[in-house]
Amino acid sequence: MATLYTYTNYWRSYPALIAAQYSGVQINVVSAPPGFEPGNQQKSEGSFKFPLGKVPVFEEDGFQITESSAIAHYVATEVLRGTSPQDSALIQQWVNFADVEIVPSVATWVYPTLGAADNRVTQRARETIQGVLSVLDKHLHARTFMVGERVTLADISMVCALFLLYKQVLEPSLRGNFANVTRWFITCVHQAQFSAVLGEVQLCEKAAQCEVKATQEDPPKEKNITEEEERDPTEEVMAAEPKAKDPFTSLAKSPFVLDEFKRKYSNEDTLTEALPYFWKNLDQEGWSLWYSEYKFPSELGKVFMSCNLITGMFQRLDRLRKHAFASVALFGQDGNSSISGVWLLRGHQLAFELCDDWKVDYESYSWRKLEPDNEETKTLVKEYFAWEGEFKHVGKPFSQGKIFK
Repeated sequence: MATLYTYTNYWRSYPALIAAQYSGVQINVVSAPPGFEPGNQQKSEGSFKFPLGKVPVFEEDGFQITESSAIAHYVATEVLRGTSPQDSALIQQWVNFADVEIVPSVATWVYPTLGAADNRVTQRARETIQGVLSVLDKHLHARTFMVGERVTLADISMVCALFLLYKQVLEPSLRGNFANVTRWFITCVHQAQFSAVLGEVQLCEKAAQCEVKATQEDPPKEKNITEEEERDPTEEVMAAEPKAKDPFTSLAKSPFVLDEFKRKYSNEDTLTEALPYFWKNLDQEGWSLWYSEYKFPSELGKVFMSCNLITGMFQRLDRLRKHAFASVALFGQDGNSSISGVWLLRGHQLAFELCDDWKVDYESYSWRKLEPDNEETKTLVKEYFAWEGEFKHVGKPFSQGKIFK
């Protein structure tokens, strides 16, 4: 069996371990004595395993290789590496981009928050990262993954390079500027192969503050220094921002009980029970109906990838579930499909605009508010909620649907 020598939960090992999840390669991770002594590779079992004095190191049947990206490439499948010369070159381009353009600035910005380095100058790193994220955001505007229609080493390397950034410092007010990157990042980390290595990834709600190490040049602050004097300019800006609040607290209480409708929909016949209950009890003052349609149907490839696009959106909207219900359908077939749906939302404003984390996907869709008493609306609700009907407005056969509840 192949062996990977590394520290416990060391992010540089993640690309290789995720690639192995996709390829089915069994890897024995050694992160403790006697095989590996963390912090002192020269004392670890046979210093020849660590000629550069660093990890991760991969070994299999006498073959040894270092460097995270190289190990990931070795254990990856042909699909992950790229099935054409062009895709392979593009994948390598993004792997190098992650290593050269992202990792150094992430380390400069994030490591001080982990107490792993002195906090000297992070502003340049912040600016560099935001410039890099702008490039990625444009690239991912109409793409699900970095290269092609499925996960490759480009996605694996890029996610791992950005992992600490999203976990430690890229709070909602910052990541809201890079909605396409965040959508892609969350889609990737929700893949089973990523989750097996990374676990459940929680995006940071508030940027971790730097744990400044005292030096002769930076003596400890005296206790009589006021809190106002200790703030740096960034903290002052953050302190001036209004505190986040539940965006629905200002709405009047509605007599329509969403959970009761969801129970009807889940447990009883849609046409004879759930829909009559819906129209009888719908509070038009407190709720609104919306029709959505994916803006980039020409970019949709395989049906299963399009389904993943819908599922990923639902996962990222998890905190909206108590205020929304939706039926989103996929029409057509591989290479010729479309996505559209009907949403029930609390209030009369698009709820996605009320929270930065809910904005990730909604800009990829066009939205049209529906009049509840309109016959067109009655037809749309019936067809999308029941997953049956003519769907004349689509022009493609119904393939499958997904429910947000």
